[in-house]
This record gives sequence, structure tokens and C-alpha cells, in this order.
Amino acid sequence: MKDLFYMGGPAFMGVLTLVLISMFAWAVYHILPVLSNKKVEISTKRKKLKHIKTIGTFGLVTGILGQLIGLYAAFEAIERLGNVAPGMLAGGLKVSMITTIYGVLIFLISLLLWWLLDFIISKKAK
Repeated sequence: MKDLFYMGGPAFMGVLTLVLISMFAWAVYHILPVLSNKKVEISTKRKKLKHIKTIGTFGLVTGILGQLIGLYAAFEAIERLGNVAPGMLAGGLKVSMITTIYGVLIFLISLLLWWLLDFIISKKAK
């Protein structure tokens, strides 16, 4: 996993990791009052939990941006070198997809987390 982190580029992978951590922090901060049976406005909490999807979307877009920047750099290097072996090209394309895969995983986690927490809140409201 550490190798994938460095291969994907520490800058983008670091930003994506911060997005993932902030998504979990946001979820925990807004679900704890509901779970502890404190008197909270359920509709307000549901609105705030929708931001989990927004954070996940930001992770997805950041991952795609990381791939596009990586592809641009790879194509620039290919242009300078001229003739490149297909295996080398495939390896570069594979590496460029690491940030996109991480961003998609963050987005999927955000959707699942939002769905689960929304389900918990709706059960508490009844």
C-alpha cells in the first residue's frame, strides 16, 4: 500500500487521504450527538450528513485531476523521447490510474457511509 501511495504521487495521494480523514471526522462529529440520545434536530443533522457525499465527490474529482496531470506529464515525456515501448506506455498509464482509483474508493465509501448514517438517523427519528 505504501508503494502505491508513493507511485500515485505523494501530493495528490496526501490530499486524497486528508479528504478521506475529513469525511470520517465530519461523519463522527455529526452522528455522535444523535447516537448519544442528545436532544438534536434530526432534519438539521440529516442535512449536515449530506455533506459527506460532497466531500466524497471532491475526492473523486481530485483523483481524476491527479490522473490527468499524470497523463499530461507522461505524454510530455513520450513526446520528448519519441519512440516508446508499449510496455513502458502501459506502465505509465497504470501508474496514472492510482489516484483515480483512490478517489473512486473515497467516493464509494462516502456514499455507503452517508446511506448508513442516514438510515441510523431515520431509525432514531421514529
